[in-house]
This record gives sequence, structure tokens and C-alpha cells, in this order.
Amino acid sequence: MGKLNKKTIKVLVHTAVESYAQGFQARHEGEFEDPEGTINMKIHNVFIEALGKEIQYYTALVRSFDSSLGNMLENLAMNIASLSFEVKRNVEGPLKVEQTRKIAELLEGYKRHKKPMVKDYLNLRSIASNKGRIKRHDSDYYLIDKDTDQHYLIELKIGGDLDNKKARSEKEAILEQYAILSNVLPSKTKIKIFFATAYNRYGENKLWRQQRVRQFFADEELLIGRDFWNFICHSEDGYQTVLEAYRESAPVIKQALDAIKKKYLG
Repeated sequence: MGKLNKKTIKVLVHTAVESYAQGFQARHEGEFEDPEGTINMKIHNVFIEALGKEIQYYTALVRSFDSSLGNMLENLAMNIASLSFEVKRNVEGPLKVEQTRKIAELLEGYKRHKKPMVKDYLNLRSIASNKGRIKRHDSDYYLIDKDTDQHYLIELKIGGDLDNKKARSEKEAILEQYAILSNVLPSKTKIKIFFATAYNRYGENKLWRQQRVRQFFADEELLIGRDFWNFICHSEDGYQTVLEAYRESAPVIKQALDAIKKKYLG
């Protein structure tokens, strides 16, 4: 990673964290007297209330914090990716009946514990038939490397915690996007698909053991934690750069949380 690019990524991280902290604090302080505010709507569980005001407050805040922090990280990753890739948010084009049928067969095989492999769906590109119906998919990340004309479809789940139904539906959606791109791009265009997480919930450098996802995604299709950030930063130092910048900025989030706590608990 060049110095300029590394510096730019750090600026993006600092800006995202500071903006997030300010917005999160302003939102919750502004809702203090609103009975339908995010925290106020979640503190009426009488079984949690019996445990005390602090527990009641934290259980309500954590749900909001976890969700909004995840959204911030998704947007940050998008902005970082735009430094190295052309970024799109949707795929649209014809989806052939035979492709839909093949995808359904693959998913049923995975459900019955067939080991997923990249080669399983490569023949989606060679299915010859009349034009299919036009379908549009919103994408987490549809990235194009203009230098290599490589196309990437990435499904990002911050922690990767999916049940079987959601894992299946995520693979179905991304395979449909793959099929659509196959129908609209030149036959020699390279297309890859990935399932990604922003961190390894088992610990960085440890085996990611989310079997419900692994049931539907091949090892080569996984970008977990470090691998995801390195990929979108287009650098082996990407993860470290992002993490260092985040840790430098993290105190502003802590300050925002302290201010919210003081507002609600005194």
C-alpha cells in the first residue's frame, strides 16, 4: 500500500468514526424524552427492569449500538473499496429459467451436506436458452477491478452469524447475481463471489467455524475478518491499517457512550 493510499484510508476511518459518534450521541440524547425513542421503547421488559436500572439501560443500548456500528462499518468498507474498485450496489439483467433450476439443485445438494465447491456453478455461464425474465438484485458489494476487468460479488455480514435458512437464501441471491452477470458480460469476463465478515468471531488467525455458512459456501468463497479488509483495501496491510485507525478514533465513541449514559442514568 502506498503512503498516500494508506493515509487516505486512515482519513476515511477517522471521519467515519467521528461522524458515527456524533450522530449516535445526538440521536439518543435527542430521544431522551420521546417515549417512542430507540432506548425508551426497549426498556419496558419488566423481567429486565427487575434487575435494576443499569441492566435495563445497557440491554436497550447495546442492541441499538451493535446494529448502528455494523451499518457504519459497512459504509466505511464501501468508501474504502471505492479507492481501488468501481463500486456498484445492484445487478440487473436476464435470469434464465434453466439457471434458476440449476441454482435450486445446487442449494438442495448443499442442504443434504454436499460439500460446496466453486466449480459447482461455473456452468451457469454456459447455459444456452432464450432470454430469461429481467431481475434486479441489490448487492452489498459489486466491485469491478478496472485494471484486470475482474468482477466481484460480495455478501457482507458483519459477524457472519446466520441460521441455515438465511445462509441458503444468501447463497441463492449471490448465485442469481452471478448468473445475471454471466448473461450480460462478455464470456471471458472473470466473475468471483464471496461471503465476508468484518471480523472473525472466533478470534483473528483462528479457524472460522460458522458451519451454517460453510454448508453453503466453499472455503475459497470466504473473506473473513483480516481477509475482507485486505481485499477491499487492495493490500496485505489493509486490515492493520483500518484497525490502527479505528483504535486511534475509538475514544470519541467512548465519549459519546459516556454522555448518553449520563443523560439517561444521571
